[in-house]
Amino acid sequence: MEYRRLGRTGLQLSVLAFGSWVTFFKQIDDTLVDRLMGIAYDDGINFFDNAEAYALGESEKMMGRILKKKNWQRSSYVVSSKVFFGAYKDKKPNQMGLSRKHITEACHEALQRFQLDYLDLYFCHRPDKDTPVEEVVWTMNILLQQGKILYWGTSEWSAQAIMEAHMVARENHLIGPAMEQPEYNLFNRDKIEKEYLNIFRDIGLGTTIWSPLASGLLTGKYNSGIPEGSRLGLEGFEWLKDKTLAQEKIEKVKRLEKVAQQLNTSLATLSIAWCIRNPNVTTAILGATKEAQLMENLKAIGCYPALTLDVMEEIDLIMGTAPEQDPF
Repeated sequence: MEYRRLGRTGLQLSVLAFGSWVTFFKQIDDTLVDRLMGIAYDDGINFFDNAEAYALGESEKMMGRILKKKNWQRSSYVVSSKVFFGAYKDKKPNQMGLSRKHITEACHEALQRFQLDYLDLYFCHRPDKDTPVEEVVWTMNILLQQGKILYWGTSEWSAQAIMEAHMVARENHLIGPAMEQPEYNLFNRDKIEKEYLNIFRDIGLGTTIWSPLASGLLTGKYNSGIPEGSRLGLEGFEWLKDKTLAQEKIEKVKRLEKVAQQLNTSLATLSIAWCIRNPNVTTAILGATKEAQLMENLKAIGCYPALTLDVMEEIDLIMGTAPEQDPF
């Protein structure tokens, strides 16, 4: 396993992480989660990603049960939660968003679900236009001072919003967001490869990217329709199916598969390897429902050094998704 520092912090994360979105509670039970987390940990993964909204808190409860059962040294792994969407189906006022009340209470509730004393990483799952950024920055710093979280960050924030949070932190001698969790894959590249470039250079920003396989599209399994039991076939995720499946994308995936064959690897492994080849990616979060699937994804560590400039150019020609860079 390779480890990278989270932006300019001293924290080291495995370049591949294991996440729970969609899969935990909805697709897999405690027994399988136990096996998958065990495989991940034994292979060197030290970061396990979660959020209050995943299965309305049940995902965090499940991960907490497995962590307690495993009894790994607490210093050997990193756990995250995210706050914004809330953990309740029928949300009352103050049960979502980034108010001081919700951030604080959501943190306490996440700790209870995980059965842990502190969270390593705590993300603002989305920006909140109704809460002043000053309130968010101060609240996160209070949690830092209380030892309930160790690092705080953002997810799917614009570069402008992240910089505004850093400006508030600097003005008040506080700690700004250390990391961002954006979607990043061969179909979605703008934030990592263009929008955040100045922040990477000037501030230093860790990234824990999600959906490196574009919700499974980059595995090739949707080339002939939606397999039974896959996430795009789950009730409640119709929006994800509509966003992900497009014939134009599938044709690109079919052409990309030939590159994977040339490298004697799978399409999924190639797609994950492509993500972690970017030095601005701290870690790519994997989601798996089968042991064989996780083992295959872990091969990305050995695959990405084979992605030469020529291979990367060939991939760009196939995908046509590289963002246009500013001339200065």
